[in-house]
Amino acid sequence: MTTLSPENSLSARRSASFILVRRKPPIDKTEWDGFFDENGHLAKSRDFICVNILERGLHPFVRTEAWKFLTGYYSWQSSRDERLTVDSVRRKNYKVLCDMYEKIQPLLENLHRNFIETRNNIVYDIQRLYDKDPLGNVLIDKKRLEKILLLSYVCNTQAEYQQGFHEMVMLFQLMVEHDHETFWLFQFFLQKTEHSCVINIGVGKNLDMLNNLINFLDPLFAEHLKGKGAGAVQSLFPWFCLCFQRAFKSFDDVWRLWEVLLTGKPCRNFQVLVAYSMLQMVRKQVLQESMTGDDILLACNNLVDLDADELISAACMVYAELMQNDVPQPLKDFFL
Repeated sequence: MTTLSPENSLSARRSASFILVRRKPPIDKTEWDGFFDENGHLAKSRDFICVNILERGLHPFVRTEAWKFLTGYYSWQSSRDERLTVDSVRRKNYKVLCDMYEKIQPLLENLHRNFIETRNNIVYDIQRLYDKDPLGNVLIDKKRLEKILLLSYVCNTQAEYQQGFHEMVMLFQLMVEHDHETFWLFQFFLQKTEHSCVINIGVGKNLDMLNNLINFLDPLFAEHLKGKGAGAVQSLFPWFCLCFQRAFKSFDDVWRLWEVLLTGKPCRNFQVLVAYSMLQMVRKQVLQESMTGDDILLACNNLVDLDADELISAACMVYAELMQNDVPQPLKDFFL
């Protein structure tokens, strides 16, 4: 029998309570500033802040600075002066990378057979990107976005470029003011989330664990998904590739979920619990109509305009349920 440590037991209870109480207002600028002492050191623990972000979220005025801590752009132990130095170093390093890219671009075009194809894919993806708000105002600079994506592709050989990164990086560009912030926050986001959105690294692992979770918590649904609904779960890879970006009704909802993923609360790989919770939304229809894999995928693709807080609450309840059971070792290793 798997036993819970006091820490995990407390986390499970807090996660369960999250859905049962009305969420407090998000952490605003006044409260956030109160987390620091006169030298800019955090006076609250990292765990305290992360739990509050899980339960309450961040006000938009706080999000940019808070994400720099959550991603690792800033150290949790840093002072205000040290963070100013970090910003300066990040800016200089970004410029160095840009200069390097300009120098090696002709070489890449001549010798790297995938470079031109990837560059064309990036340009094509960006041109298709809708970049206006409901009033018709332009939200982003597509040329700057293209440059950041190309630089990320050249510098991050582990993640490279995949379709959907342009949508993700756009949200970072909307959040911050400077290109070096967009670039580094995206790199740190990938690292912090264990490259869970990268096809050749984390996506397959997520899908396997999602299958394991369904088998463990919902054997009846699992049986249908293995039979008539075969292939449906493996076809849900876009959820993970885009970190569920297209499932929400607003950018704020996307940021809300992403910042929870960055906290590591209530557990690692929370994205799989989110996917499980979304599948549960279509479960009744799938079983009643005895849907095939293609029909299940269509039903899942129709899950749009979701509320992030409601989805996070549902996923926290799944985590609490999981922690009250005899958890198989693969799931235990993955989530704990």
